[in-house]
Amino acid sequence: MGRANEEWQRMAGWALRSAIVVGFLGLASRPAWVEGAAAGLELDEGLRGRCLAILREALGSKEFWPSMHAAEALTLAGCGNEVRAALGPKLPSESDDQRRCGLARELVRAGDLSFTRVLVEGLAKPDPYGHVHACESLFKVWQVGDGVSLRRALAASAENSKLEIMAAAALARWGNPEALAVLRRAVLAQDGETARTAAWVLARVGDRSDLASLRAGARRFDEPLTRAYFEHALAALGDTEGRTALVRNLAHVDPMVRVYAAEFAPEARAVDAKEALLRLLDDPVLDVRIRAAEALLELAKPEVSRANEMFARDIFPATEQNPRYSEGSVLVLRDGRLLYATTEFSGSGSDFAKARIIAVESADEGRTWSTPRVVQENVGKNNVMSVTLRRLSPKAVFDGPIGMFYLVKNSTTDLHVYLRVSADEGTSFGSLIRVTSEAGYHVLNNDRVTVLSTGRLVVPVATTRDVAGASSFACVCYLSDDQGKIWHRGQGSAQYPKRGAMEPEVLERENGRLLMHIRTQLGHIAVSESNDGGETWSEPRTWGVRAPEAPSTLRRIPSTGDLLLIWNDTFRQGEGHGGKRTPLTAAVSTDEGKTWSHRRDLETSDKLTFAYTSVVFHRGRALLTYYVRDEASGRISSRFRSVPIGWFYERSASPEAGSGKP
Repeated sequence: MGRANEEWQRMAGWALRSAIVVGFLGLASRPAWVEGAAAGLELDEGLRGRCLAILREALGSKEFWPSMHAAEALTLAGCGNEVRAALGPKLPSESDDQRRCGLARELVRAGDLSFTRVLVEGLAKPDPYGHVHACESLFKVWQVGDGVSLRRALAASAENSKLEIMAAAALARWGNPEALAVLRRAVLAQDGETARTAAWVLARVGDRSDLASLRAGARRFDEPLTRAYFEHALAALGDTEGRTALVRNLAHVDPMVRVYAAEFAPEARAVDAKEALLRLLDDPVLDVRIRAAEALLELAKPEVSRANEMFARDIFPATEQNPRYSEGSVLVLRDGRLLYATTEFSGSGSDFAKARIIAVESADEGRTWSTPRVVQENVGKNNVMSVTLRRLSPKAVFDGPIGMFYLVKNSTTDLHVYLRVSADEGTSFGSLIRVTSEAGYHVLNNDRVTVLSTGRLVVPVATTRDVAGASSFACVCYLSDDQGKIWHRGQGSAQYPKRGAMEPEVLERENGRLLMHIRTQLGHIAVSESNDGGETWSEPRTWGVRAPEAPSTLRRIPSTGDLLLIWNDTFRQGEGHGGKRTPLTAAVSTDEGKTWSHRRDLETSDKLTFAYTSVVFHRGRALLTYYVRDEASGRISSRFRSVPIGWFYERSASPEAGSGKP
């Protein structure tokens, strides 16, 4: 892998709008099995200034790929603004697809996620010239787009080992178990370049089970650079002998071995290599100087554990004054911040209590959050509630207008869906657009609007004349083909026995047909289908998955194409709502919902109940919100949970989903 093919670098952090690199999520730190946190090496201001001077000079170098490596290092050092200012003007005039990938990648890393579009579109081009670089760059910045192009690249890459490995790398980082298996086979290849490239990736996405194959690779190959790849991967995964070899390789006669030893030094937490790295600041090879400067700056940061585990925060805890926070939605902003909106009720937790919509932001992927701000005051006689945040364009990649959908409730016969649009990344929202036109009570659940590949917006609602009366609910869809300016009601509806068809959600299937899943009173989830973009719907039928009278949430996992279902896997005949809304369960379908496997419980408490889940995928994780109801007090809080996508595919001793069919 010569420099012309772009020597692969590690993804070690994240720059936000303020150019502050968020390191404590552990995206570039030691493996999870290394206990404790170590202080960084000492780096005085003079030495730090020298490292930054090397990187700034290299950023302006005529050597293209080293300049990209300098951009990476500067971003990780908190200088993302400088990187965006330097590289942003270059991208529009760059015609070489490989270099376009390099520029877009570093702009994404430096805090503008909208440039992910360049990588996704590059991978979809008929000309394969830039495909490997597009996959590689997506891997480095933890992005997959909608996953379609990457999955196609992996499936069609049998004769191109580099494309196969880098497509697998990006997908494996997002929890795709088949992609990880591809990498583990590739590391056993007899071809040194294929094997060492897989080792380079496994250093980032592998675990201790890969140590044996990496040790074997280090013994199998005599060529110094190939052997070094395996040694450095071992070091990154916590192997003592690999770490010793890495430190030794900092003085290797081959400059490329020195480059990679310096690159991996932070991941191996080689703080004892300070003197060797200092000597490399005077190396005659530019890339060696860049990697040494980067390593010193990174090693000066305190070590933080790698966050492969899930974590949860009650971002909106209920209080006496505000006894209910519920029905939330999360959106990833262009600069990588998370915007989390939910309903704040006051006085009581009734569906008819006064309420407004508030929002918080996180610049560290959900670990900490800002002070709440009001994004929609109460303009209803009762309340406003049940928010959905969505990009309104099907091709939006962290850019374009953001829609905020919500309900305005005036009475038991007057509940309507409204939309306000933001053109400034959620800082402000425009004038009201009414979505539901007919009189009546229209329930749109939180986080429920679907943007089809055609650009059509689908707002699925459960409607009735009077929620306090004897009439049952029917599911209908309101549709817009101009990003929400004009709406019309679909011609058909979905109906079901007893209280009816409730709280629908619509998902676009891979064949273009639409699937609507529905809350019922019959102890199971029901489904209906549409082959005309949501205008009409088939007669609903049971999906064979047990559930109480509670909503379920369905999403397509970008890295695998599989369906993820979040719901309450329980049913108690004769109990209110068909039983408590616990546990909160996840399951995966690899066949478009025909069967379900990998059933795992997210929450299991019998003193709390859980419902109204939202899901968005970001940087290899599923970001969930849901309500948490304390059964003793009746208070409801809003919880945020971050789950590595790979967790949903891990084996569990619990029974398969749908084991208790009605």
